[in-house]
Amino acid sequence: MPDAQSQPTGTSRADQTIAQWRQAAEHHDAAQAIACLADNVVLISPLTAQFTFDGRDRVGDVMIAGFQVIDDIHFHTEVGDDRTRALFYNARCGKQALEEAQLLRLNHDGLITEITLFGRPLPGLTAVMRRIVPLILGRQGRPQLGSVLGVAAAPLHAITASGEQRLVPLASPYRPRGFRLRRRAHH
Repeated sequence: MPDAQSQPTGTSRADQTIAQWRQAAEHHDAAQAIACLADNVVLISPLTAQFTFDGRDRVGDVMIAGFQVIDDIHFHTEVGDDRTRALFYNARCGKQALEEAQLLRLNHDGLITEITLFGRPLPGLTAVMRRIVPLILGRQGRPQLGSVLGVAAAPLHAITASGEQRLVPLASPYRPRGFRLRRRAHH
């Protein structure tokens, strides 16, 4: 990272880090993304409140796995200042559409110290969960547990994806009123 004296006017260290972070994500370059992280970085996952990923190595494992399961990342919105940024992108996981929001906190050196992730829609989030958990646990030397949790997440993804396609449209505010589910006649 260049020092403050060599930066172009109007381009802070934080601006440079965020530009590098976005480019790394859009090009699936984990090494470039990891270079944006402070040693003491913390990642807060949208998948669990039970634990965080602490430190550059553990967060790096998540980044590497994430780039293996999330495709076609295209950032569309960025807001914030030199200490806090919010980034939003559209992507996909397999055939499932996904939008992610990233709340990034940066230190005085312009490096990312905290990443809080939010995702939508629910089927996109469960598609990521189903595929990323085995990869992360495999990188941590626990591939059997990763396989078990990946299989355990499959029904959750199937339910949310099916519900999104078949049930959620029934609740649309644009659907004609008076619609009722038909019951099958029992013979």
